[in-house]
Amino acid sequence: MKKALITGITGQDGSYLAELLLGKGYQVYGLQRRASSPNTSRVDHLFENEREQNPNFFMMYGDLSDSSNLVRIMHHIQPDEIYNLAAQSHVGVSFDKPEYTANVNALGPLRILETIRNLKLKVKFYQASSSEMFGKVLAIPQNEQTPFNPQSPYGLSKVFAFHMTRIFRTGYGVFASNGILFNHESPRRGLTFVTRKITLGLARIKLGLQHTLRLGNLEAKRDWGYSKDYVEVIWRILQHNQPDDFVIATGETHTVREFVDEAAEYFGLELEWVGVGREEKGLDKKTGNVIVEIDQNYFRPNEVEFLQGDASKARRLLGWCPTVTFKELVKFMAEEDLKYAEEEVKLGRPVVVQRKYLVK
Repeated sequence: MKKALITGITGQDGSYLAELLLGKGYQVYGLQRRASSPNTSRVDHLFENEREQNPNFFMMYGDLSDSSNLVRIMHHIQPDEIYNLAAQSHVGVSFDKPEYTANVNALGPLRILETIRNLKLKVKFYQASSSEMFGKVLAIPQNEQTPFNPQSPYGLSKVFAFHMTRIFRTGYGVFASNGILFNHESPRRGLTFVTRKITLGLARIKLGLQHTLRLGNLEAKRDWGYSKDYVEVIWRILQHNQPDDFVIATGETHTVREFVDEAAEYFGLELEWVGVGREEKGLDKKTGNVIVEIDQNYFRPNEVEFLQGDASKARRLLGWCPTVTFKELVKFMAEEDLKYAEEEVKLGRPVVVQRKYLVK
């Protein structure tokens, strides 16, 4: 039985990947940071079924900033595969906490790779790289040969980890691969990310629980896919016959405004956009009420306007292609967030949205 260690298992991708690997017969070990309040809502359903505790799923406390802890855990588990998904994952926050972002996102993968080398582990390593590394893009679309041009501490930290992964592959013979994933979403996406802000915010507006949705750059274009599709290719990357780097994307771009319009349509809200630039507003055509406003606080010091990936290599070598369209993705998220908003109405108070997730 293969053993897999997943860092960042309590996040969106980590939880879907854990489900995938357990379904393939793996023993799955998850690394979570110690916190005073529960933070395992996305994986709680994996601990046990109706009859017994899951014998193949384990959680361990650890942190990518603690080398000695990583050595102890990896020596104990002796994993066959390591999926490093842990990160300070919010681009906006990275401008406020650049040192912390670099410590976790850049030095964290280095600590794992050094542990692999020093313990002489026969393990396959996956590094979660990001489309934010391309930043202010130098070519359209972006593929594995496109130069990086990061515009945030987050993007730069991921560039460091990307190249360190390649160096350990070529210099030390570690089976180490990078997956350069473009934006990917799901009902399990964190609440601070723009897609969840949109679907949950509009669900609350639909039910009268919220009046206005405040957003940043509506013109930013992103290549949005479905997280569950993307963890499938993450697994395939480590099953490839040799370590390599792969761009993972849909090849389609949509603006934040398009995401808002698509979600609004699902909720039966017809928007009319008025005004120019940062004074623009989205009005409800039926009532004239302001539903969407631009908030200066949500603009980044350096904006990344356009990202579009070319996943031809992954399609050709890994046999992968996305299965969920942009429209379907927005619908998945809107459906789930409407359930949470309806629960708030029922309880008469806000609910902890990330307390429980349906396995969708």
